[in-house]
Order: sequence, then structure tokens, then C-alpha cells
Amino acid sequence: MYKKMLLIVGLCFICSMMCSCDKKDDGVLTLRVCNWEEYIDEGDWDEEETIDLPGGDIIGENSMIEDFEEWYEDTYGEKIKVEYSCFGTNEELYNQLTLGDEFDLVCPSEYMIMKLLNEGKLIKYDDSFFDASDDDNYYAKGVSPYISNYVKDIKVENVSIADYAAGYMWGVTGSVYNPEEVSEEDASSWKLMINPKYKHKLTMKDNVRDAYFASLGMLKSDELVKLYEDYKSGKISFDEYHKTLSQEMNDADPKTILAVQNLLQDNKDMYYSFETDNGKADIVTGKVVANYQWSGDGVYALDQAEEDGVYLNFAVPKECTNLWFDGWVMLKDGIGNDDKKKVAAERFVNFISRPDNAVRNMYYIGYTSVIAGGEDSTIFDYADWTYGAEEDEEDVVEYPLDYFFSGDSEGDEYVITAPREQLKRQLFAQYPTVDVLERSAIMEYCGAETTGELNQMWINVRCFNPFRR
Repeated sequence: MYKKMLLIVGLCFICSMMCSCDKKDDGVLTLRVCNWEEYIDEGDWDEEETIDLPGGDIIGENSMIEDFEEWYEDTYGEKIKVEYSCFGTNEELYNQLTLGDEFDLVCPSEYMIMKLLNEGKLIKYDDSFFDASDDDNYYAKGVSPYISNYVKDIKVENVSIADYAAGYMWGVTGSVYNPEEVSEEDASSWKLMINPKYKHKLTMKDNVRDAYFASLGMLKSDELVKLYEDYKSGKISFDEYHKTLSQEMNDADPKTILAVQNLLQDNKDMYYSFETDNGKADIVTGKVVANYQWSGDGVYALDQAEEDGVYLNFAVPKECTNLWFDGWVMLKDGIGNDDKKKVAAERFVNFISRPDNAVRNMYYIGYTSVIAGGEDSTIFDYADWTYGAEEDEEDVVEYPLDYFFSGDSEGDEYVITAPREQLKRQLFAQYPTVDVLERSAIMEYCGAETTGELNQMWINVRCFNPFRR
């Protein structure tokens, strides 16, 4: 996901007009939406891309934005205009808001949602939005029970973000790697990122939080592996394990921050690049042999490489992984007290949560929607359509997905019979196994002072020559 921003230069009053015109002279309501780059269906699919599911064909002829505007008018008898823009990282979005850009609805990651909530910048969703008894509430009826419970547990000063954020996409972090160049054992550890065998053949994420999380995994590798072994052997409970894991992967003690700074500065020459989006292309073209990646971009890279006859794999570090979540939040500075705009924002989230639209977005961007579909089987049918084995395939495995679709990790209702290779490839990246999720942790908001210290560390790493103190 990279930034493709419209650069506005010159006359200040033009910018002012663009930011302030919530309602056009003709009475059309304007909804200002800001999302990650290339993170929604832009339409214009070829006919052969049609997804033919038991419940009907799905194809993106128009963009999701255009279809929403048409649906809104057809459904509610009112016209709406979406002003859609993009950001490249959570930090870029925050800087845009700090510099005065006004949006009504944005889609940051969980730790940025926590930061915005802590600063009092968010508006609660209306209770009616979460009313699953309403047949037209696609989000409330369809959100994965696993994701729903996960979001409820993310709190800021004992306030859950669940009332302020509606999920969009989710996943884990890991490594896309070329199995001809990198062993599965090496790829399945954060130590890959400091392995001298792969000097100049790796990429590191070009943002402070992802780089910091990975660095903690490198620094604490042995400790984290032992912690997981203690849990699996019964020495500690899952609750004890997960609490300790979360503490370790959100450790922002000044000594730890300095250790991360030294680690990254000492290993800057290890990396082909620090990147936000280019890593996908670099691994596909062979410029690098492994790419630290979000799971959705991992799926994209594996798909693209396969078109060129190159088969890449996806691995999750044995120490732990980051379970990330991007969600839609409404901003006070944008919506204010305008109830009509708030309703429009909720309807936008609801529309893209309709199962067929969730499928369109997943197909187009490669990421995994938080929508499971509830009683609607469209999402599971799509997963089976995408990854299910052919009838005559012999080397297959049963891949259970009940944890996501029903909330029962022991269930057997949602199982895909998939080619065995998918245990290391797209299906594994898109829907991680339960054991991967067991050893996952979220990145938490660590307060303004500590955030400042992390940002200064990142400046030291990215802008200055290596040094130690």
C-alpha cells in the first residue's frame, strides 16, 4: 500500500473550498473518505474474472465508490458524493489530520485507532448499526465472531474500541520468501531479518511500528520461543502466555527502544530497501529473496509470481506474529454534529460489508475481509472457490476455518479440501491456522510520550549514520 496523494499547490482558497464544502449547492451530501492506497475494488474487471459462486456471479464492473453512490440513491432516495483519497501509512494519515485535512471516515490500523480514541477524536457508532436483528445490517450480521471478540478486547483506558471501529480487513505479518533461495526454517523466524546469509536480499518495512515489532521479535527470539513452549507443555496457561507475549511485544522501555535502534542501525546494510509497497514487486522480480510483509500483500505477491512461473511461500515467525486489524472510524472534526453525515458514513461501511462486496474487495486487493457472512455462505464459498482442490487432485489436506466463520475452533462445518501446497501459500496467508493466532499479539498505542521516543528512534535509524550510546 503506497501513497498516491493529490498534490495541491498554490491558491489557498482552493484547498479551503475543497475541505469545507460538505454539502454542494445542489443539496448533494458529500462524504469524505480516506483509505489505504489500492485498498478497495476499483472495478473494470475483465469478463473472465467473473467469480461464479453457487449463490450467483460476482464481478466488479464499476468501482465500489460508484456503486455505493448509486446504491445510496436507489435505496434512500438521496444523492451522495464520495470524495475518496488515500494514505500510505498510519503515520501519514495522522500527519494529514494534524496539518488540517478533514475527513469524515478513515480506515487506520488498530494502534492508530487507539491513539485517535485516546485523543478524543472519534465518534461512536450508533447502537442501531450493531443490531444484528435488522436484515439490512450487513456488518452486524456478517462480521466474523473471531474478529468481533478480538476487537472487543482492544481497549484504551478500559474503553473498548468496538463501539468506535467497524472492521474492514485483518491479517498477520510474516515473510514472503523464495523456497529455492531461503529454507523454511530460516524464513520461519524473525532472525531471518539479521541472517548474514541473505545480506542485501531482504526488505524491511519503512514505518516505525512494524519495524519495531519485528525488531522486538529478533531481540527476544529465544525468550519468545521458550515462552510458547512453556504454554504448549502446560507449564503456564494460555492467559498467562498471552499476557506475557503482549507485554514483551509492546515493550517500550527506554533501554529496549535503544536496543532496537542499535539493532536496526547495525543491520541497515542487511536490507535491499526499507519499503512500504515496493517489496511486493522486488520479491516477484527476484531482486530480493525474502520480504517482510503483511499477509494480504503476501497473497498478492504469491499470485503475481505464479503468473510468471515462480512459486513463492509465506511463513510466519515461530516466535510470534502481529495480528493486525484495519477498521473504519468516524472523525469528530469531519462529521461534527451532522447526524446526516454520520448516518451516511455508517451506511458506507454497511454497504461494503455486504458479502458480495466483501468478496469483490478481497479479490481485488488480496486481503482478508473481517466479514464471514453469518448465515450467508458467500464468503466461505469464495474461499472454497479460490483455494479448493480439483476433484481429481490427490495430494490434498483438510483446512478448517470454523474459528473464523463460526467462532468454534474445534468445529468441522467450515472445512476446505485444499492442495497440500496451500499449507505454505495463499490460503495459509489469507486465513492463518489457529496455532499461528495463538502466538499473535497486537501493537498497542503506548501514549504520547513513548510514541515521541519511538519516532525519534526511527529518525535516528533512517536519517543518521549508525552510532551507539
